Amino acid sequence: MQRLSAGVIGSAVAALLLGVLVGTLGTVLHRSIQPWGVAICLTLVFVAAVTVRAWSGFVALAGYATGLVVTVLVLTESGPGGDTLVPDGQAIGWVWLVGSVAATVAVALLPRGLFDDRPRAPRTPTEPVTVEGGLEDPPS
Repeated sequence: MQRLSAGVIGSAVAALLLGVLVGTLGTVLHRSIQPWGVAICLTLVFVAAVTVRAWSGFVALAGYATGLVVTVLVLTESGPGGDTLVPDGQAIGWVWLVGSVAATVAVALLPRGLFDDRPRAPRTPTEPVTVEGGLEDPPS
C-alpha cells in the first residue's frame, strides 16, 4: 500500500488532469470515424491508465479514473443551445461511456506483479524432474 506523501498526491493530481484530457478527447472524437474512432479512443483510455498505474501506482490511477469519469459525464449533458456530444439512443455513445469505465477498471484489476520493476530471483529447481523411463537431470 502506498503512503500518502506530497509526491503521491502530486502524481494523483497530475493523473487527474490526464484523465480530464483523455476524457475530453475521447468524448469529442469517439464518433469521428465510426467505428474506428471509438476503438482508438478506448485504446487511448486503456494505454493512459496502464501508464499512470505503472509510473505512479494505484492512488494515481484512482485520480485518473476520477478525472476521466467526471469529464465524460459532464460532457454527455446537453449544452446551452441544446447540442450534445453524445446523443441519446446511439449505440456508439453507450460503447464510449461503458467502455471507458470498463477499460479503466480492467487496468485496476491487473495483477500488481505486472507493474513491479524489481528483478526476480532466478528460479532453481529443488527436485529432479521425473520423465518417462526415469529421472532427468535438473536444467542448468
